[in-house]
Amino acid sequence: MKRSAVDSRSWLSESLLIFKPETILKWHRDLVRRKWALRRKRSPGRKKIDPELETLIVRLARENPRWGYGKIHGELLELSYSIGRSTVRDVLKRNMLAPVPTRGQKGGSWRTFLNHYKEQMLACDFFTVETAWLKTIYVLFFIEIGTKRVHLAGCTTNPTSTWVTQQARNLVWVLEDDDHKLRFLIHDRDRKFTCTFDGVLISENIEVIQTPFRAPKANAFAERWVRSVREECLDQLLVLGQGHLCRVLREYVDYYNQSQPHQGLQQRTPVPITEIEEEGEICRRDVLGGSIHDYYRMAVAG
Repeated sequence: MKRSAVDSRSWLSESLLIFKPETILKWHRDLVRRKWALRRKRSPGRKKIDPELETLIVRLARENPRWGYGKIHGELLELSYSIGRSTVRDVLKRNMLAPVPTRGQKGGSWRTFLNHYKEQMLACDFFTVETAWLKTIYVLFFIEIGTKRVHLAGCTTNPTSTWVTQQARNLVWVLEDDDHKLRFLIHDRDRKFTCTFDGVLISENIEVIQTPFRAPKANAFAERWVRSVREECLDQLLVLGQGHLCRVLREYVDYYNQSQPHQGLQQRTPVPITEIEEEGEICRRDVLGGSIHDYYRMAVAG
């Protein structure tokens, strides 16, 4: 009996040596952690923000580059949105919108300038047209940013400094007759816009503003009109020569200024229509040989 008891204790001690004390303690800690993990209630987490509200926060930040987190937060509270200032911060960071000082510097000062002075601003540009015989013709035009009215300066195969300067003089005479009060002219850094061209405008108290290098969007109004005249007019026909192109562009510009409604003008025309007939037969006028249809009411005899 004594021997068997001694043998059993020896076997037990040898068995316990299989596992180190550190291992057993680690197992115990794991068991305790699991026990309390089962008892701990899951946190509901932060409620996701409504996508519509997130879109609004981003809109406020982009439209108001000088507004900080607090200002946007206050504006949302005024609009009956109950969120925290930190939520505004997280949304802007998620949408890669920098804090106020940086965002204010990148905040489209050029666009703000255009919107503020658009009623006093002209833009001009050249574009080229290839004839049926692959001869290049240069077209110079001016557009009033506020009214979207286009002034066709002329067409030439050789836009020399003398020719371009004369078109500036012609424009000044037209503006004087129409009693326009324009203060700024935007054009790119094309070498065809010479110092004498700028000098004619400066002499009439019109400040010349050159767009940055390789920045066509800075002259977006002129670029947009070039797209319109190509899609609606020039892409629909073959130009036979300089005289043909001038006649076509004059007809299109008259339609564009006097008959075509513009979304940016609340569906009004650049040259306001003085009288709108509310009764009478609806008639169609073909522009450019039928490439464009213009509809109007026939005046009723009184």
